[in-house]
Amino acid sequence: MSSHRLPQGGLIDRSKPLAFTFDGKPMQGFQGDSLASALLANGRRLVGRSFKYHRPRGILTAGAAEPNALVTIGSGGRTEPNTRATMQELYAGLAARSQNRWPSLDFDIGALNGLLSPFLGAGFYYKTFMWPAAFWEKVYEPLIRKAAGLGRATHQADPDRYEKRWAHCDLLVIGAGPTGLAAALSAARAGARVIVADEQAMAGGALLSETATIAGRTAPAFARDCAAELEALPNVTLLTRTTVFGWYDGNVFGAVERVQKHLAEPAPSVPVERLWRIVAKGAILASGAEERPLVFGGNDIPGVMMAGAMRSYLNRHAVAPGRATAIFTTNDSGYALARDLEAKGLDITAIIDPRESGGADYAGKARLIRNAVVTDAHGGRSLSAIDIRTGGRTERLAVDALALSGGFSPVIHLACHRGGRPVWSGEKAAFLSPASLDGLAPAGAASGIAGLAACLADGAHKGASLAAALGFAASPIPFGPVEGDAPAAPAKVLWSIPGVRGKAFVDFQNDVHHRDLDLAVKEGYGHVELAKRYTTSGMATDQGKLSNVNAIGLLAEARGISPGEVGTTTFRPFYTPVSFGALAGAYHGEHFQPVRRSPLHGWAERHGAVFVETGLWYRSAWFPRTGEKGWRESVDREVLNVRNNAGLCDVSMLGKIEICGPDAAEFLNRVYCNAFLKLPVGKARYGLMLREDGMVHDDGTTSRIEENRFFMTTTTAYAAGVMNHLEFCAQALWPELDVRLASVTDQWAQMAIAGPKSRKILQAIVDEDLGNDAFPYLAAREVSLFGGRLHGRLFRISFSGERAYELAVPAAYGDRVAEALTEAGQADGLMPYGVEALSVLRIEKGHVTHNEINGTVTPGDLGFGKMVSASKPDFIGKAMLQREGLNAPDRPRLVGVVPLDPDQSFRSGAHILAKGAAPTLENDQGYVTSSAFSPHIGSTIGLALVRHGDERHGEEVTVWNGLRGEFTAARLCVPVFFDPANEKLHA
Repeated sequence: MSSHRLPQGGLIDRSKPLAFTFDGKPMQGFQGDSLASALLANGRRLVGRSFKYHRPRGILTAGAAEPNALVTIGSGGRTEPNTRATMQELYAGLAARSQNRWPSLDFDIGALNGLLSPFLGAGFYYKTFMWPAAFWEKVYEPLIRKAAGLGRATHQADPDRYEKRWAHCDLLVIGAGPTGLAAALSAARAGARVIVADEQAMAGGALLSETATIAGRTAPAFARDCAAELEALPNVTLLTRTTVFGWYDGNVFGAVERVQKHLAEPAPSVPVERLWRIVAKGAILASGAEERPLVFGGNDIPGVMMAGAMRSYLNRHAVAPGRATAIFTTNDSGYALARDLEAKGLDITAIIDPRESGGADYAGKARLIRNAVVTDAHGGRSLSAIDIRTGGRTERLAVDALALSGGFSPVIHLACHRGGRPVWSGEKAAFLSPASLDGLAPAGAASGIAGLAACLADGAHKGASLAAALGFAASPIPFGPVEGDAPAAPAKVLWSIPGVRGKAFVDFQNDVHHRDLDLAVKEGYGHVELAKRYTTSGMATDQGKLSNVNAIGLLAEARGISPGEVGTTTFRPFYTPVSFGALAGAYHGEHFQPVRRSPLHGWAERHGAVFVETGLWYRSAWFPRTGEKGWRESVDREVLNVRNNAGLCDVSMLGKIEICGPDAAEFLNRVYCNAFLKLPVGKARYGLMLREDGMVHDDGTTSRIEENRFFMTTTTAYAAGVMNHLEFCAQALWPELDVRLASVTDQWAQMAIAGPKSRKILQAIVDEDLGNDAFPYLAAREVSLFGGRLHGRLFRISFSGERAYELAVPAAYGDRVAEALTEAGQADGLMPYGVEALSVLRIEKGHVTHNEINGTVTPGDLGFGKMVSASKPDFIGKAMLQREGLNAPDRPRLVGVVPLDPDQSFRSGAHILAKGAAPTLENDQGYVTSSAFSPHIGSTIGLALVRHGDERHGEEVTVWNGLRGEFTAARLCVPVFFDPANEKLHA
């Protein structure tokens, strides 16, 4: 308990104490604290356990790069695992829980993994768990799955609101530190529309931890004044608590604003998070630089912390890191911390600097040990001592806090999101952003500049330059003299430290240490991308923000090349984790996707329909009646009524596409595998559309309404896909064809009238003669309705196998027409029927849907081989359809399936086995694609894809459902159970 709150100082509000708990223990902080600073102020250093070895871990940073202090906060639907304590603002009642430990954080049995560490090196998972083979599924995999992850997500619904918003600006400034504030002010004063985004709760960045003065004002006061001016300007939007997570094409930036994540009880009328899509004419990347750790034994022990983080907790939160602090630095920034510690009256045991002349202007009291390194740190759950090596001599010092500064890496992730690669600078010992960035300009520390005055000047210059390039009269703002500025020269490169005895960690969260990287190189995985995956370095929730550059340096040393030659791994969004809630926005629950209601939805509701979601559509599934005990009774009634009388079904959801133009017929002839060039006007034809690989893409009917106008229907599920496919064909494959396409799904209400009495009922509202000679099977014409008061399109096509018609009318008239048909058919027993009955009817007739058209079948597999034109010079899929494998005799073919015992049933997805065969993969003959109870047949029936299926009609097989343990004796048959001679269709 060596970290503690100082009696005065900091930017916290001591008049507003905040009670919170950590692992159930009551603690107290103040407004302005982060959870991390409050934990340190309460003397809590051990806050987590590492992933693999369950080693004790403490707070390492003060920002978004934190790899150790990941906790779970909240409860119920507001539970949030893997929350970085360094980024979580403290609020009254906050309940935080440590993760990845059992039974407790202080006594974690998982720490026994450390004893197994010699067997758990890099890549061990590729070399173990191989034997005995039976153990993988029964022992190894369950254990690995149980060990995976850190925090646990909740299964309860999130009660909060999220939203998305677009914004446009002249200049987006990413980061509100000294560079960002200077850039924003220079552009905003010239009149440019500016958006400033910063991930902290207060604008200011490093200024909030600085002790320097700017034109006589303290750095925090200067930050407050700049932020106040920006907020007062009407052309500026200042977004705090906002992380820009991605840079995309068109200079669009993604950002997430944590609107209410700092409140105990979010207001229900306000989102807790807001996703921004910001379109910027120009952007300045003022994201600063990340301090690098040093790689020595025990560098992960609680009490070891980045020097900049220690300075932030000291100056911003008034938290002392310990009673006896040492500083291990390879650059002059460590001395700025030393001055601040001494100014607060805190003891510094030693400053360890591997350079010969480091800290030349340091005049403090601390012992300065040059040409020295820390080789090992000691302690269990808290730091107790360090070993210092000078020349050939090792000295042990008792300390309870150790600050690290191994140099700085500009935060350039966003600059590389569009494919650019970082460039190694030997002079600055860091990776810099790509040379040419169209629309994004790194500035300040993000471009490798050091020092407060230099960053202010660079930000002002770049903000004014970008504003001037956009036509504004802008000039850099002079901010006055900076007193106490301590620009640090580039750090001495120190990737590895000789004489290390303990584990020297590179990636803290994933427990990757320096020997793992050495092993990766020795085993042939020295390429940076391979090493990442072999060791898991850089694959944790922090995505290597602290570890990547050190890992690259160690790989470079092991391979004898420069870090620039090793290169970096690929930078991709997101910069920091983004919640699913923010990405989904308002699109969840009932609003997950838009709801499409058919023009006949109201008609179906009035007749008692039960609706089912099919894609975006609400379709009427069945129409229950009083006394019916379940959906099956309703469906059976509807099916039998269609077979005996007539039924009315809403089919408006089918995709409907108009194809027009002088070359429309030729276009369709190339799209379909069967002939369409000579389809007569006033006729419909069933068509099969193939993919380039010869597999069936979609099916449907296309009617020739006029010489150069066709009306295509597609399956409901593939309506958009077919439209995209046709557009691609028209625009990319055959741009020479004069053809126009229009989706008209929403323009027409379409209804099927099926059954023996359908003609009589329909004739009551259709003015033209519907007799068999006047309107035969596959006729398709415009018709007059209700004595000429309305016109529609009538198609004599059937999906049920009965005499049937489909009537299309303008969508606004659909409800009235359906009601009129219902009234006209009452005397003849017309009833509505839904998609469940339609499915039974189509299986009885052997019609296929996408249950059968599953992306792996050819026309021949479905029994449509004769439909494929042999005379057409070309159509999509023709060449690939000739492949040997697609014509093999043992391909699965469509068959019918019936149980031997009518009282038994089977389900879709069940597998077909030869009679008496064991249920194994080798014995699998195919599977049931569709099944239903047929009241017409009196038993379950099904369609299946079975090897040599068309040669096996009459064969007895076993239908096996492994999930339910069901075995059903069945017989393969012709896949048409009703009216095989098609007499009903032509009646």
